[in-house]
Amino acid sequence: MQKVVITAAVTGGVTTREQNPNLPITPVEIAQSVYECWNAGASIAHIHARETDGTPSQRVELYQEIVTRIRERCDILINLTTTGWGQSSGEEDRWKPLQCRPEIATFTPGSMNRKNGVMLNSPVFVRKLAQKILEADAMPEIEIFDFGMINQAVKIAKEGLLRSPLHFQFVLGVDGGIPASAKNLLHLSESIPSESTWSVAAVGRHQLPMNLLGIMLGGHIRTGFEDNVYMNYGKLAVSNAQLVERLATYSAELGREVASPSEARSILKIGGATQ
Repeated sequence: MQKVVITAAVTGGVTTREQNPNLPITPVEIAQSVYECWNAGASIAHIHARETDGTPSQRVELYQEIVTRIRERCDILINLTTTGWGQSSGEEDRWKPLQCRPEIATFTPGSMNRKNGVMLNSPVFVRKLAQKILEADAMPEIEIFDFGMINQAVKIAKEGLLRSPLHFQFVLGVDGGIPASAKNLLHLSESIPSESTWSVAAVGRHQLPMNLLGIMLGGHIRTGFEDNVYMNYGKLAVSNAQLVERLATYSAELGREVASPSEARSILKIGGATQ
């Protein structure tokens, strides 16, 4: 099997310091956390910006400070969110962070009920977003929260709006989305175009089991406080890097080396938006 790419989702748009006081919020804290994750073996950093009071933000100034601080310290690939989850900002604000020239940008091809709200991605909007990601020369990370989103992504790709080969991020265990189970992950991995790559993220107690299964199935994996704040049952993780380091250790024990950022570029066919 090829080397495994570890993504560190260090903050997210929903996790709070009430859930884990070690959650990074400010640009300085987020950049430091990413640097620690890079040292632990992560080759991609998935970034959500926050205001000083912890609320999610799409302000370009915050993203630019985070990106600049990270790139001054390491060569980790940067993946910026476009979901807008938990925010009341307009559609155009969702793609503004692309001005920071990330190597990767999230792309959710459909809508879903999520907890007590709706994650809205209309057909018109997702095509606009796909075009913006193309123009930014970023790789779209296609987030799959529901099975039907795969076909939507393939359809949009056939329209020439998503670059190939496609890369999917299967997000499991979210309330309203795909339940986290081995059967579902196997079905997802077998339902995408054969030349595609994929990664798995899962929330809460499902994070580690789905990550381990992803390693064994030949996929890639995501960890971090966006998805889970615990190291073990009832024991909070002290940092994002602690979660990354655990996966790097398990990957080695399962016979898959961890990819460096340059190796991740090759595996995911990323041309290098910042080079």
